[in-house]
Amino acid sequence: MSQALIDALRNPAVYPHPVDQVRIIETHISWVILTGHHAYKMKKPVNFGFLDFTTLAARKHFCEQELKLNQRMAPELYLEVLPVTGTPDAPQLSGAGEPIEYLLKMQEFPQSQLLEHIQARGELNNGHIDALAEQIAHFHLQTPALASEHPLNSAQAIVAPMRQNFEQIRPLLQETADLAQLDALEAWTETSISRLEPMLEQRCQQGLIRECHGDLHLGNATLIDGKVVLFDCIEFNEPFRMIDIASDAAFLAMDLEDRGMQPQSHRFINGWLERTGDYGALHLMNLYKAYRALVRAKVNLFRLHQEQDDDERQAVLRQYRSYADLAESYSTVPYRVLAITHGFSAVGKSSVSLCLVEALGAIRLRSDVERKRLFGTQKKADGQQLDTGIYDKQSSEATYKRLNELAETVLQAGFSVVLDATYIKQVQRQSARSVAEATGVPFLILDCQAPMELILEWLAERQAEGSDPSDATEAVIRAQQASQEPLTTEELTHSLRVDTHIPASYDNLVNKLRQHLSGL
Repeated sequence: MSQALIDALRNPAVYPHPVDQVRIIETHISWVILTGHHAYKMKKPVNFGFLDFTTLAARKHFCEQELKLNQRMAPELYLEVLPVTGTPDAPQLSGAGEPIEYLLKMQEFPQSQLLEHIQARGELNNGHIDALAEQIAHFHLQTPALASEHPLNSAQAIVAPMRQNFEQIRPLLQETADLAQLDALEAWTETSISRLEPMLEQRCQQGLIRECHGDLHLGNATLIDGKVVLFDCIEFNEPFRMIDIASDAAFLAMDLEDRGMQPQSHRFINGWLERTGDYGALHLMNLYKAYRALVRAKVNLFRLHQEQDDDERQAVLRQYRSYADLAESYSTVPYRVLAITHGFSAVGKSSVSLCLVEALGAIRLRSDVERKRLFGTQKKADGQQLDTGIYDKQSSEATYKRLNELAETVLQAGFSVVLDATYIKQVQRQSARSVAEATGVPFLILDCQAPMELILEWLAERQAEGSDPSDATEAVIRAQQASQEPLTTEELTHSLRVDTHIPASYDNLVNKLRQHLSGL
């Protein structure tokens, strides 16, 4: 019946609104009918184990679930569930009689505006990445946590789909090399699970297992009126959706890396961490990214039995191997470094630290963000004076202590870290260096310099924009200038000067950093 009904739904006369033309997009689980004004999704009567749409009642239920769940992030796209009545050859939308099928009605948008198509055209920019980080972090902080007694709120429930990947992939492979790689990935996954199980249980207790999206990638994000909108969350399988928020974010990070966009992936993860404060997630990020890569690998393999042409089958296998290789890359031992910035407010420290984020995959920790996470925003009355409110001596000491604690967490998770703060006092710099020494990683000072007149000009621009977390004023910068403790002769041996007013300094920073570290 399904194919006959799809053929009938190609007729523009079926729809109660003008139809530009009817186009159909087919996936392995659904058809999406595009009419120009609205799109209609019809689920296929298939059973893949992880989903079962074989009954009409199930398709109705999951259409309703898809509507409810996706209205959380894209209410403007998801409109209603419509019964289809009549016959497969002569269907009616919301007509009289018993339903023969159900359609999810959505607002149509240009397919050219999908972020995966924008990326393919080379037009995906940092603004899009930052918007994704902000929206996803906000969603993760707002979506409900699972009850402590929920069967999916346990370490064993978290890792069950990881193990299921290997069970479902192995029967689909024949080549010895593919099977050997899968065995190695399974062994690494099991070792990682054993090592991280206490942390997985801790995240369950902390309420970080939530009703998430479950399928975050560029193909499920679009631009509508210039705004990034996420859609098409997982409705058909609770274990795929009721997950650790870090696993949800890891899917998009993996998807960006699969597309060769490692710097953008690093930027996204940093933006998500900065907004959620969930730095403990870093311990699990590579495990989750490997799991997500294998999910995509598995879904590609499911197409093998659908393809009759040998060339197409080989293309499916190449895609599988690309994802398997990506999963394998997450099992490598990383190289780590702890870097701090040094310089006055508004000198460009955050731009310098962002270079390390994008090029090296470092995690950036910003004093301006962590200070407000600890103490809230500065009261206007306090902000009129220096060294008061959240910027008094005790608060500043607590902020730098927090940066060191988070740096240790990041380093232990296997990532490099850059601490973005002024570090104008030697005791602050020495405290950060002690973290590096205790962790056994190289320590580096990024000495950010620019003429004072430019610093004040940048400060004015930043204040006019109003989007930076810093509360620094000209008086604050003048006070920093008067009280700074210059780098010692010994500290200079562990420093790199960055002239932030010279564009070439940013271009050369990463190469200079690698050369400096190779000489340590």
